[in-house]
Amino acid sequence: MRHRPGLLSNAIPGLLWGLFLLSASRAVEPVPDRLVVLTFDDSVASHATFAAPLLKKYGFGATFFITEGFEFTLDKKHYMTWEQIKALDTTGFEIGNHTRRHTGVGKQSSEQIAADIQYIEQQCQAQWIALPRSFCYPGYQTSVEAVKILRDRGYRFARAGGAQVYDPAKDEPLTLPQAFDGKPESTLEQFKAAVAGARDGKIAVMTFHGVPDIKHPWVNTDPEKFAQYLDHLKQEGCKVVALRELERYLAPQQP
Repeated sequence: MRHRPGLLSNAIPGLLWGLFLLSASRAVEPVPDRLVVLTFDDSVASHATFAAPLLKKYGFGATFFITEGFEFTLDKKHYMTWEQIKALDTTGFEIGNHTRRHTGVGKQSSEQIAADIQYIEQQCQAQWIALPRSFCYPGYQTSVEAVKILRDRGYRFARAGGAQVYDPAKDEPLTLPQAFDGKPESTLEQFKAAVAGARDGKIAVMTFHGVPDIKHPWVNTDPEKFAQYLDHLKQEGCKVVALRELERYLAPQQP
């Protein structure tokens, strides 16, 4: 059969429009109670050696935000290798973008912000890791320029700081707050209170650094305490996911 020139090309725009309508009509799922997101910052080695294996044991998801800041390129005792990061991705965890240098975006030009974000994207692509669509602000500092760059590059979520649950109905997903920040002085009662806030459409996004974090003791989480946190999530019947999994609770973006 002879191919009719232009037949396929004429059909493509209609096909693409149909796919867009299908996506745009996707029903937004209601947020269940006790929905918790676990996030881990700074590429700490214990993410791979302790946190991830324990998360798998509990059947929990999580997002690991990757940076090459600090001494990432020199100190492989305290920071992950890209092979370990790839293994996290292969295991099913989300790899997020925490910028190349871990510099506060408020101190950078738009060009510097974009370059640091793009660098981690390129490193992920070189390792055959899914292109990041979740971001974490270094030092929790946000900026209008960074939000615009993230939106233009297709990011859906960006975690900042704070101490409140995330409300998808009200909060900007590119500056969403954390409900709990794991530090040496953090307590199980504080963690339980954050979990209790995950109801009536709100989501508890939890932040951790190293478990333990030897190089940054001011954000260290003791492994025994971390295990208690996970025990509580299990006992409460929480749904524990990566940040990207919140996509189902947001309306589709316009193309």
